[in-house]
Amino acid sequence: MLKPGIKRFYKSVDTHEDADGFAIRLDTRPIKTPAGKPLRAPTRALAEAVAAEWQGQGDMILPDTMPLTKSLNTTLDRIAPNREAIIADLANYAASDVLCYRAESPIELVRRQTAAWDPWLDWAAERHGARLVATAGITHVAQPQDSLARLREAIAAHDDHRLVALHTGVTITASVILGLAFAAKALTAEEAFATAQIEETYQAELWGLDAEAEKARANRLADLKAAEAYLTLLAR
Repeated sequence: MLKPGIKRFYKSVDTHEDADGFAIRLDTRPIKTPAGKPLRAPTRALAEAVAAEWQGQGDMILPDTMPLTKSLNTTLDRIAPNREAIIADLANYAASDVLCYRAESPIELVRRQTAAWDPWLDWAAERHGARLVATAGITHVAQPQDSLARLREAIAAHDDHRLVALHTGVTITASVILGLAFAAKALTAEEAFATAQIEETYQAELWGLDAEAEKARANRLADLKAAEAYLTLLAR
């Protein structure tokens, strides 16, 4: 990805279909990823959306305003060549999935976590045959090995492009189950984020909002929404 502060050096942006997908071009020249690979999307809709990000730049190129380009670069440069390592990293989250560690008190927080999280433990058991064990407190609880194996298989079933969105979902929510539900479109970005943030939301209601914490939350939600848009464009 380009560094911030680079002046816009192109006039036109377009897409071009070839045997390997849809290339994004600047002044008819294909864009390269940071690793030097052709920037190609698997669907026309994604290619056109990425092209729109480049076309929408002003006099200066601002990479932070190009989340789809960032995701496509990440897929091609990081996910594809390191696929097995990425899968293993995501699978490790299942051993300490946030949905499995509940508050011991107060009763209202316990109630909210139970109501919001139990249905998704059930969803994982029904959809993936992976039943995880929930506990109160922070003491580690061992999860069934067959459930962990099935969740790893579910992660590995995603292609490289969907794996980058799943990675965002899992790392932001700290939950393999919520990440898989998000990638499967069973949860929207806002729903997945709100479900993962039950305790943080409860504490904010009690003690008020912290400006820095809220800014960080907004940034994480924006990243999750960008991953949601990426998934949607892959399906078109």
